Amino acid sequence: MSLYASAHANPQGAGDSRPTALQIVHDEALEGKLVGKVIVLTGASSGIGLETARALSATGATLLLTARNTRKAEIVMGEILEPGRVSLVEMDNASFASIRVAAAAILAKSNNQVNILINNAGVLMQDLELTEDGHEMHFATNHLSHFLLFQLLKPALLASSTPGLHSRVVNVSSSAQRTCNLNESDNYNFQKGGYHYGPAYANSKLANTYMANELDRRYGPRGLHATSVHPGGIDTNLSRHLGHEFVEQIKSDEKLLKILKSPEQGASTTVIAAVGKEWENQGGKYLEDCEEAKRGEDNNDAWSPGYVRQTYEPKDEERLWKDSLEIVGIRDDL
Repeated sequence: MSLYASAHANPQGAGDSRPTALQIVHDEALEGKLVGKVIVLTGASSGIGLETARALSATGATLLLTARNTRKAEIVMGEILEPGRVSLVEMDNASFASIRVAAAAILAKSNNQVNILINNAGVLMQDLELTEDGHEMHFATNHLSHFLLFQLLKPALLASSTPGLHSRVVNVSSSAQRTCNLNESDNYNFQKGGYHYGPAYANSKLANTYMANELDRRYGPRGLHATSVHPGGIDTNLSRHLGHEFVEQIKSDEKLLKILKSPEQGASTTVIAAVGKEWENQGGKYLEDCEEAKRGEDNNDAWSPGYVRQTYEPKDEERLWKDSLEIVGIRDDL
């Protein structure tokens, strides 16, 4: 049983006894223990990204934190930033060109060392929008950008892995993936119609999980593991594009209010996947509430716990991987 199972058994809302990301670092006895290791975190300037950065800073690791607007990020993250150890890298997840520039900057700053990559950045938007590269915004920002970033950092992740500390990739997914099947290869951008932000977001989050599953299958034997995590329901600015009424509808539901976590609590599963000892030599799993998710009910409900039938689908995972390689213009190395 997970150390935190009892704390999650009867949630009482944000700020209850469920662990925070900093508590995970403390319980793993990792304060100051990762000096010399390099962690890359996307979407670090707000929400659970900010709290993930705050907690991982306590490990002493070198942090390279991406943000679309580094000037705004500097204001928010002033207390975390530390010259030479915790720094910002400008990156727009909606632009392949920006990701390539950012990856080059990361490798230059880290001297080609990357031990942990946390793909956290995400968007939730109401209207159908395409990126400058011509891809649906959720799929591009939440999945394709992180897939490309991983591919560009992959040589460093593989080279940085040692028998004593395997490299890791953590993809921040969502329980929204319980509500959909992966779009067909010719419909990632909803070319066939039927766009709605709910399925679009869910599709991108399922892609996050599939990427982690396939990544671990391909590179786990070489000391590079990957997991995907559901952080929980959290009151962040992710839903800022959906309007005040959407947020208030959730907050008016007493049952849902008890499930909600604070950003500090929401970052805990990400941190345990990134640095927890349990995940040192394994991956290919979907986590929630600081442990591997148990089998849940196939009820198409994003608020229900557990993984579902489509969480693990090797054929679709391989299809998405190959499609993503073609989309971002990278050759397969296997």
